[in-house]
Amino acid sequence: MMLHIKKRITLFCCMLAIVFTAKAQTTGDTVHYAEEKHFKNIQQLTFGGDNAEAYWSYDSKQIIFQRTNAKEGLLCDQMFIGNIPAAGNKFEYKMVSSGKGRTTCGFFLPDGKQIIYASTHLGADTCPPIPDRSKFGNKYIWPVYESYDIFMATKDGKIVKQLTTEKGYDAEATLSPDGKKMLFTSIRNGDLDLYVMDLKTYKIKQITNTLGYDGGAWFSPDGKKIVWRASRPKTEAEVKEYKDLLAQGMVAPTKMEVFVANADGSDARQVTSLGQANWAPNFTPDSKHIIFCSNHEYKRGFPFNMYLINLDGTGLEKISRDKGFDAFPMFSPDGKRILFSSNRNNGGTHDTNLFVADWVE
Repeated sequence: MMLHIKKRITLFCCMLAIVFTAKAQTTGDTVHYAEEKHFKNIQQLTFGGDNAEAYWSYDSKQIIFQRTNAKEGLLCDQMFIGNIPAAGNKFEYKMVSSGKGRTTCGFFLPDGKQIIYASTHLGADTCPPIPDRSKFGNKYIWPVYESYDIFMATKDGKIVKQLTTEKGYDAEATLSPDGKKMLFTSIRNGDLDLYVMDLKTYKIKQITNTLGYDGGAWFSPDGKKIVWRASRPKTEAEVKEYKDLLAQGMVAPTKMEVFVANADGSDARQVTSLGQANWAPNFTPDSKHIIFCSNHEYKRGFPFNMYLINLDGTGLEKISRDKGFDAFPMFSPDGKRILFSSNRNNGGTHDTNLFVADWVE
């Protein structure tokens, strides 16, 4: 789900990312900071544009991601697929969405031949409008486009099924390790909650019901738990602001924490209490830890870096060091590599690119 900034605001599967030039220490741009002990053999995959929410195929050989680049005529996110190249080789990728509307949150099915993603193309062929922040005190605002629905398609771009048909926002879909269940965010009950769809029967079950935005959810590799980001407005003023914005199809995602629960939504509990924006969580390959993105160290709201934490909220460890933006971490299903988005090595631009690295325990 890509959160980048300047003129584009991507939604969900995704969180706040204010893009600043990422300069490495005092020597200029780099793909690997010395303090990043968990990374080895980092490879930059994309060069230019906004590239994010890149997720692995089940066989750890391909990735699907969303990309915007005005220079290429891509005015809002479209879905792309590419094979992870051998070290030193160029990353080749192709667009698999229609080019109509805005898309987000792509994911492979286990067979590697089909994908799911959310798209606004049924609402209009053009990119949906970006909110005018000046009308909201220049707060960072996400649009919750009601035209988003989730689709299943082949890798050559043919849509084979529309998975959601309810009025309002449906997006941010990920699949269980066995590929039988789809976890997603929907506003069908009037609030932004998590739902699980059985991909055989297409029956849907709501699994969160607390006021606030629940999104960007993932199953653990063992399939027993889920992790997600959530806002929890508490005061009368916070509740009013949340409801007022949501009524206009928007949220302000500047205060979020990481939550975990059993796969059916039971035993939900808050993992982080760091303040500010904690989001883009995912599990480590052993299902025992969480990796996530946060700006909690910086009151000004940036940089964003990636952190590890235990499921009980202990053992916080900073693992990335870019001076702008590191986010959307995802471990390969075989547990050997990590994929993420970053402003690093962007030559002083606002570009967000994809990186892959060997994971070192």
